[in-house]
Amino acid sequence: MYLLYEEDGSFKAGTIITDNDTSLQVDTQHGKRAKVKAITVMMRFNAPAPAEFMDAAHAVRDEADADFLWEVAGSEEFGFADLAREYFGHEPKPVEAAGILMRLHEAPMHFYKKGRGRYKPAPPEALAAAKAGVERKQREAELLARYVAQLSAYQLPEEFAAHLDMLLYAPDKNRLEWKALDDVCKATGLTPVKLLDRCGAIPSSHDYHLGAFLREHFPRGTGFGDAHELPDPPQLPDAGVQAFSMDDAATTEIDDAFSVTRLDTGNWRVGIHIAVPALGIVPASALDEIAARRLSTVYYPGGKITMLPDAAIHHYTLGETHTCPALSMYVEVSDGEWKVLNQETRLEQVHIAANLRHETLEAHFHTGSIANDSADYPFKAELDMLWHFSGALEAARDKTPDPNVPPRADYNFKVENDRVSITDRVRGNPIDRVVSELMIYVNSEWGRWLAETDTMALYRTQQNGKVKMSTRPAPHVGLGVAQYTWASSPLRRYVDLLNQRQIMALAQGVPPPYAPKSEVLYTALRDFEVAYDAYNNFQRNMERYWCLRWLVQEGITEINAGVIRENLVRLDGLPFVTRVHSLPELPPGSRVSLAVDGVDLFEVELLCSFRRRLDMAPATEPAVQ
Repeated sequence: MYLLYEEDGSFKAGTIITDNDTSLQVDTQHGKRAKVKAITVMMRFNAPAPAEFMDAAHAVRDEADADFLWEVAGSEEFGFADLAREYFGHEPKPVEAAGILMRLHEAPMHFYKKGRGRYKPAPPEALAAAKAGVERKQREAELLARYVAQLSAYQLPEEFAAHLDMLLYAPDKNRLEWKALDDVCKATGLTPVKLLDRCGAIPSSHDYHLGAFLREHFPRGTGFGDAHELPDPPQLPDAGVQAFSMDDAATTEIDDAFSVTRLDTGNWRVGIHIAVPALGIVPASALDEIAARRLSTVYYPGGKITMLPDAAIHHYTLGETHTCPALSMYVEVSDGEWKVLNQETRLEQVHIAANLRHETLEAHFHTGSIANDSADYPFKAELDMLWHFSGALEAARDKTPDPNVPPRADYNFKVENDRVSITDRVRGNPIDRVVSELMIYVNSEWGRWLAETDTMALYRTQQNGKVKMSTRPAPHVGLGVAQYTWASSPLRRYVDLLNQRQIMALAQGVPPPYAPKSEVLYTALRDFEVAYDAYNNFQRNMERYWCLRWLVQEGITEINAGVIRENLVRLDGLPFVTRVHSLPELPPGSRVSLAVDGVDLFEVELLCSFRRRLDMAPATEPAVQ
């Protein structure tokens, strides 16, 4: 006696050795002894033998059409032998019943299993949906295969053009485009970005990096929508001074300007004039909400994303030849000693006589021209006075530079027509010192005023080497001041705009808009620190990118560098630090020559190798006797 039984989702035949109530000992069709539970037995039969039986049953299965079986099965539950009887028109032979059972078992779309050997036909709508699903999967498999073939040949499927943003920045792993891309990446060892680039999908590596940043931090785009234009600034008392600013040529958000007046007493009055957009951008207004989302202007080589729309900037920037509203701090300074005698803060309008630009001013205002009384240039007397005053402020903070330590260089990037020029400028030159010292002074003193009046504000602190924002005044060790707030760049930083509202209220003698423990300031503090770090990281990354572009542009194959530590080096003439894995063990400060082996514009990495050490005299050959 033989039997057909179900095991692990498939049917098998065997020879019965012993038959108990709940289980049987059988020899399988492959000659192995097995224990079979009685509940899994589908039928018993006398002939043919198991191997022949299974071949014949498979032939019946293959001939039976699932769609035809479904049509004749009706709608009620049935047993497989009953359907076999209906199908063949006679009492089915064991191999016929087994073949129908196998076909039913392998057609789950058509028949739902209801018990041992029992099935129920799927409803027509369910079968139609299941068939559509199978057809869809088949089409998707064919489409996936085509995508993989094209990508493997470094050809971009035309369907990918509409999904590049998703593939580059936010992969949807359920989409066929991503599955195909991922499969080919695994086969080729390329990253998705580099594979798409090989396929010609990324025309600009620069735009790829910019797009990644914008997608994360400016999901609404960089436009300003329907931001309302500001009314003209109100009339304010005239300052009666001729002020000037000092910025680079690309600056449109001119936040600060200076004036110098000689008093009858022989002392000087220095005016530090700050643009005052807080006059027109009121809390919770449409423009305020925009500034609160952006939090800062974003700078990167060749471009910037302003915190405020151009119309708002135009209303309040300290533009040349214009009379502009300003929040001014006036400082009386003794002649010769350059000590601060008194100070006051006013809200007024100031005439901006000139916007001096670094690119032209540096040729005139430098340490050599300061020492040469015969040199003449616009605002020479005022700049000379500010040079001496800024030196006194620097000394008062105990931050006078050590003459034995060479100053670090800053770098200017200029991008035109997709070409970059990188120039260095020595940090701490006269322009830098004047502007930075006066900004440190005004921010420190306004911070002190806010603290003394218990007016809530946002401060910049540095203690134990950590720089952070705080709602409480605390020392900024790096600057050498007891407290430091940001209030001198309200066109470019939201923190400065918030603080300006508080300072402006003190100057006007009215209650400040933000009370102690204001949730607005706490939220701004948290959001600003996150955004400011992200913006700075983006700027640094794009500076590294343009350094690499410059190396490619100039055809640089060898470059010198200084060892920082271990295998970390800083390239000469560029703000670029990289690791050189082939670098031998050298002391910090060693000078080396490196071969430029490759540039990765997507990973923003430089591949280079050690060539030789530069600060070691070459070995001399022995003299010929």
